[in-house]
Amino acid sequence: MDQPLISVILPVYNVERYLERCLRAVAEQDYQNLEVLMIDDGSTDSSAKIANRFVEADPRFRLIHQENGGLSNARNHGLELATGKYVTFIDSDDYVTSDYVSFMYKLLEETDFRAPMALCSLMDVFTDTGRQKDCGDGSRQVLTGKQCIEKMCYHDLVDTCAYAKLCRREMYDQVRFPEGKLFEDIGSTYQLFLQADQVACGFSPKYYYMVRANSIVTGSFTPAKMDLLEMTDQMAAAVTKVYPDLRAATLRRQVYARFSTLNQTLDAKGVGEEQAQILAYLKEHKKEVLSDPKTPRRDRLAFGMLSLGFPFYKFAWKTYVKRKGSK
Repeated sequence: MDQPLISVILPVYNVERYLERCLRAVAEQDYQNLEVLMIDDGSTDSSAKIANRFVEADPRFRLIHQENGGLSNARNHGLELATGKYVTFIDSDDYVTSDYVSFMYKLLEETDFRAPMALCSLMDVFTDTGRQKDCGDGSRQVLTGKQCIEKMCYHDLVDTCAYAKLCRREMYDQVRFPEGKLFEDIGSTYQLFLQADQVACGFSPKYYYMVRANSIVTGSFTPAKMDLLEMTDQMAAAVTKVYPDLRAATLRRQVYARFSTLNQTLDAKGVGEEQAQILAYLKEHKKEVLSDPKTPRRDRLAFGMLSLGFPFYKFAWKTYVKRKGSK
């Protein structure tokens, strides 16, 4: 059977240290019929020069230049240009295994292509220590989109990320990444799951995600980090409109977003208003979340620490992070 064309959308912005590794991993995919759309988002380093070498060496690679518009804008530009039957995303500071594409395509094939979407797991790579964490369990499952949303909300194998997924291109006809916002994945991935009667899941790590100390997710607090709350709340409202019985799951994800954002404010100055807003939300929903048997242990511990007062919570969280980082 002929392999259908698969579009790989790869935003590029000032990643000269990592780009060669990423593009080489794409070039060496054992699934051959690819178009690789590298969207140069106004890079000011040598990223475009590195990308152009791959264009010259491999006709599957295209380099598209644009003024800096951010990650969401670059991904959306790639979607407008994609011509493949299926689409996948890769961030240019990460890399993938040689069977990244073929693994997910085979998952679709195993459903006789009834599933419009497949996903794999991440391997978290902590760049400061080199430690790697397998985010999967090695299983293969065919889930409904609803099941995927629930698992995503509880951090149970299914991730919110745009990458590590392979989707029919038409699934993106009504889905675009929110521009001008951080944490754009939580505002878009659920929209794909809402369209999918089946999702072919292979929880093996095929995507190597670089966890860097100063990334958007792990770096210090800025007011834009509050986007996580907005994106999560939008997701929760849209999901519960379709599936009211997922309210407990979406609320848990909203609470997680508050704890995650609160933790990033602990050493910030002038954030009293943001902290008060977050603490009020956590207090309001504490009983409901703790009564949910699916609420993860990490949330229960966080609420327990917070019940002893915010100063204790701050001390305990910093101690936890320090010990976790030393492992």
